[in-house]
Amino acid sequence: MNDAHTETVFREALETALDYQFQTPERLTHALCHSSYVNEQIQSDIASNERLEFLGDAVLNLAISHLLMTRYPEMTEGELSRNRAFLVNETRLAAIAREIRIGPHLLLGKGEALTDGREKNSILADAMEAVIAAIYLDGGFDAAFRFIESRFSKRLRSANRSRYETDYKSRLQERVQSTYHEVPRYQVVGTHGPDHDKTFRVRMTVAGISAEGNGKNKKMAEQEAARAGLEELDRSSGA
Repeated sequence: MNDAHTETVFREALETALDYQFQTPERLTHALCHSSYVNEQIQSDIASNERLEFLGDAVLNLAISHLLMTRYPEMTEGELSRNRAFLVNETRLAAIAREIRIGPHLLLGKGEALTDGREKNSILADAMEAVIAAIYLDGGFDAAFRFIESRFSKRLRSANRSRYETDYKSRLQERVQSTYHEVPRYQVVGTHGPDHDKTFRVRMTVAGISAEGNGKNKKMAEQEAARAGLEELDRSSGA
């Protein structure tokens, strides 16, 4: 079996998982091309998926906004924004990428490949946004919308106001204070995006565990980090 045939079979397997067949297969290849791979290539005409990631983020936000407004007409603008931020954060995008098995298809540099780059949330989430952009460019917004709706359908059903009324920080603090007699510490470890649409990344540390979360402001990122911390505590305690 030659390399071209192997690549075609590999691509078709991913298209089956995506439930979308590309008219221009190169768009899918481009979406899977990480900057670490590009930096190792001699050819100057190979581009990373970073620009597609930018476009995919916009397409995803528009589609999720539309779906939330349609399904939850009672939600206020603030509630819609919080639900959208919760649905499209890095953790959830990476989870969808794993469901589709995007990882094995990624084009990574040797360093990233050797350090489990195919399992990194950041790389998987970025690739997921790039794939959404590739579908949009290849088949238009309707095709991208159908893909997003199918992948977020279950997650959209669970979106509601009470999810954001849950104070994960308080729950985490109560738990670790009573068990470990410690207080969680939160630190902003990074930001992403332009000033008018910045995403914050916060790391929470307590009782020997560390967890991170993203949000459109520091408070939301801290809540997401606390939620991830509670899940980590459950795993470590076998709950």
